[in-house]
Amino acid sequence: MKRSWTPLRTLLAAVAVAAFAAVTLSPQDADASTAGETGAMKFSRSELAASQAELDAGERIPGTTWGVDPRVGRVVVTADPTVRGAKLARLERVAGRHGGKVVLRRSAARLTRFLDGGEGVQGAGTRCSLGFNVTRPGKPAGFLTAGHCGNAVPTWSATQGGPSFARTESSVFPAHDHALAVYTDSTAAHPGAVDLHDGTTQAITGARDAAVGETVRRSGSTTGVRSGVVRRTGVTVNYPEGRVMGLTETDACAEPGDSGGPFFSGTDALGLLSGGSGDCAAGGTTFFQPVKEALAVYGAELGRS
Repeated sequence: MKRSWTPLRTLLAAVAVAAFAAVTLSPQDADASTAGETGAMKFSRSELAASQAELDAGERIPGTTWGVDPRVGRVVVTADPTVRGAKLARLERVAGRHGGKVVLRRSAARLTRFLDGGEGVQGAGTRCSLGFNVTRPGKPAGFLTAGHCGNAVPTWSATQGGPSFARTESSVFPAHDHALAVYTDSTAAHPGAVDLHDGTTQAITGARDAAVGETVRRSGSTTGVRSGVVRRTGVTVNYPEGRVMGLTETDACAEPGDSGGPFFSGTDALGLLSGGSGDCAAGGTTFFQPVKEALAVYGAELGRS
């Protein structure tokens, strides 16, 4: 007799959160200029991109993020409360070398991954959220989730200690933050949809990159469906475990256990939750891994409903 994976169906488009808050790089024309924080200075997009590239090539200081903030026309570096003493002084010196193109700000929230134990897709005492179901020609169906989840979980279950239904085939973290798990149980349902946690689902039919200023939604096993606005793209985040580049920042909140789940807009898949700061009571910031990159790496297509 086939097993029923009803608990799994409610997870099949969940979402993810993991890390910290702060900054990103929005796509712009190379010749465009932006006003500074005081309006007194302007820097071209190429100048700001060069400053971010120099930061990306330099020393990694855990607890920091950086990227171009189009609202202030600067590369904004954010440091969490763990950055202090010699590390903070070093960061201030680095920022000061860029002649006003880089500004340093402090965050009250600590940079961390939001993994948890409990309900959701689980393994080895870790709870994450499933992102998007995918298919590959001639290979088993699978799902995408965060790379930091894939690193921690070799086999996946719908309940802690329950029978496994998938195994992690490939995982990338740090540098990027995505993983592919393949289904090992033929009875497991894997529709091309996101669970909206109200008894309904949102069909997902395509994938694209997010645009600054658009409203997006995310779904997670801890906090359900949450909405927010894309602030910036191309963010660099320095987690304690390593640097991740190319993330998208939003003001949608998330909490432990949401890591790895989907960001979406209508029927479009956008990304996989990587990290964030704050919570859904006080509000927060989240970063997601663009999904198009993950699909390309694994030679995968989104699953169909």
